[in-house]
Amino acid sequence: MPVVTIRMAKGRTLEQKRRLAAEITAAITETLGVDPERVTLFFEELDTENIARAGRLLAES
Repeated sequence: MPVVTIRMAKGRTLEQKRRLAAEITAAITETLGVDPERVTLFFEELDTENIARAGRLLAES
C-alpha cells in the first residue's frame, strides 16, 4: 500500500488538491501496478511562518 505525504504551504484550492491527488495516484498506479484503492495521500498544509527557503521565512517574502 503506497502512502505519500505532501507538505506544502497553505493556500491551494480544493480543486488544485483534487487534481494533484488524481495525478499522483495515476502515476503511482501506472508505475507500481497497484490498484488506485490502495494508494493513500496525506496533505499537510503549513503556515508560511513555519517554512523557510534560502534562510528566509516565506511569510516575510
